[in-house]
Amino acid sequence: MKRNLFVISVVVALFVSLTNASAQSKRYTVLFYNVENLFDTIQDPTIYDTEFIPSGVKQWNSAKYYKKLDNLEKVFYSITEQNRSYPTVIGVSEVENRNVLEDIASLPKLQRANYQICHYDGPDARGVDVAFFYRPDQFKYEGSESIKAKIPGARPNFRTRDLLGMWGTIDGEPFYFMVSHWPSRRGGQAQSAFLREGLAAQIKGIADSVRRANPKTKFVVMGDFNDDPGDKSVSECLGAKLKKEKLKKGDLWSPYWQMHKDGYGTLVYNDLWNLFDNIVVSENIANPAQGELGIWKPKKAEYYGNIFKGEFLFQKEGQYKGYPLRTYVGNNFQGGFSDHLPVYIFLVK
Repeated sequence: MKRNLFVISVVVALFVSLTNASAQSKRYTVLFYNVENLFDTIQDPTIYDTEFIPSGVKQWNSAKYYKKLDNLEKVFYSITEQNRSYPTVIGVSEVENRNVLEDIASLPKLQRANYQICHYDGPDARGVDVAFFYRPDQFKYEGSESIKAKIPGARPNFRTRDLLGMWGTIDGEPFYFMVSHWPSRRGGQAQSAFLREGLAAQIKGIADSVRRANPKTKFVVMGDFNDDPGDKSVSECLGAKLKKEKLKKGDLWSPYWQMHKDGYGTLVYNDLWNLFDNIVVSENIANPAQGELGIWKPKKAEYYGNIFKGEFLFQKEGQYKGYPLRTYVGNNFQGGFSDHLPVYIFLVK
């Protein structure tokens, strides 16, 4: 009997300890994932989606679509299990419309998070957009805006993804989140660099404007930048400083630069890893005031940025062994997840 009482008292003490720790240290996860061509199976005459219909070259059908959704559920829930909490804000790219977003939010293992959706249909020629999911119990949504990309020198008929801004509060602190999918390197990295540099400069202007309106606002821009953290578009045009200790008031910082320098990446091409998927934060997140939310890394972690690398996300054999296991290679269905890996950061008070 005494032994049972002792065990019960230990369990109660542990529960109280964990409860107090949770109350003293609130942790929020902010995540980005390029989900790679999440199309429904219905042809939309206003966009070029004929690849992703049952009669198209990829023979995209309901069975393949639901396999893709199952895969996304596995990714998001595995991150949730690993971090013991559903992400607060999730940014995604390469989604066709609100219908596919609603299908993600209603997946059985994600329903408990009660994810709300922030999305606008954009002008991209293929019809792929960016979007947010957010937990209304943690992020208090106040508003959003779809911002047209304005890139000097781009041809008049150039159509790319809009920028999506969303603002509100976390634990009473003002946040402005932006998700973006920068122009690709099609035609060559050097030849297309001006497109990404122009968009990066536009985002920098938005960040500066947001902070001028309220210097306390914490700015987070995430997305598939199609450039690495050290490239000119990110380090100069966006102004994402590479070293945390050199930040000044109003600066932006990339938690992923050192990771890429050390050889880590989120997608691979010709056996070389790139880190195109990035989350950039304002200086008041990198170096928060006492008692305010700021970026955090676990004690044993080397970096502030995180890449989710679940074993199931990788090709296990063949020519692309070790690469992210994607949905298609060419027109051959692989049943995989994405050609990108998810990235996330922690915010802690």
